[in-house]
Amino acid sequence: MSTYVLFNSLSGNGTGKTKAEAIKPFLEGKELIFEDVTKITDAGAFFAGLNPDNELYLCGGDGTLNRFINNTDGIDIVQPLYFFPTGTGNDFWNDLGKKVGDAPVQINEYIKDLPFVEVNGMKKRFINGIGYGIDGYCCEVGDQMREAGKEKIDYAGIAIKGLLFHYKPTNAEIDVDGQKFSYKKVWLAPSMNGRYYGGGMIATPAQDRLGKDRLLSLLVFHGSGKIRTLAIFPSIFKGKHINHTKVVEVKTGHKITVTFDRPVALQIDGETVLNVTTYTAYK
Repeated sequence: MSTYVLFNSLSGNGTGKTKAEAIKPFLEGKELIFEDVTKITDAGAFFAGLNPDNELYLCGGDGTLNRFINNTDGIDIVQPLYFFPTGTGNDFWNDLGKKVGDAPVQINEYIKDLPFVEVNGMKKRFINGIGYGIDGYCCEVGDQMREAGKEKIDYAGIAIKGLLFHYKPTNAEIDVDGQKFSYKKVWLAPSMNGRYYGGGMIATPAQDRLGKDRLLSLLVFHGSGKIRTLAIFPSIFKGKHINHTKVVEVKTGHKITVTFDRPVALQIDGETVLNVTTYTAYK
């Protein structure tokens, strides 16, 4: 029975297929068919043409995962679906407690009933989180650098320079399941389905993507000046920022709306959306 290896030819500056071939040692003895997901124009027809016992291995990063879950939304995937990370940030993989080089993991349960985000007239599912604030700004600057030909993007460096010089915090109105809150000088306001986003930041350490209550977690980093924010910010990579309770709060809910008092960039699993004043995330 054929085993399909799905890859994104556009990822990694066109190295998606080459990186996907690193899965071969885990699939010895199987008949492999490599399929470029960017060439699958009708996902429903593709899955309808498979046998129930065909195995599928999706290779890529968080962006490839996001593309896959949105292109297959509404399709009941009965085949065993596995994930093998070949991206750079690999936040989903980190959230599973895995390391690059580990064996593929079946993910059918992880892609069921994923949350939606509505922003700028668009509605999409997301698997990790919605970044809003300086995290969106970092994605915006990273995209600009990539378009200018730079291959290695230092998002931590972008964040530090943004904190010191370029990014201005906003005021925010937040609604969590009908409860309303107001904040001044908001630096971050992401809504999270998992714990990790932004290439290793553990924004919401207690979030459980498979939790029976199916809640989202909202992180609000607010009220601090540049120097204090810069001092606290690195601790987010270990999830220790939540100890700074005067400036960091985490709220949970099924429906979260965040509205800033000026437009900024937002990111959905790493994909940048520009000129955003409000978003709503919900399960």
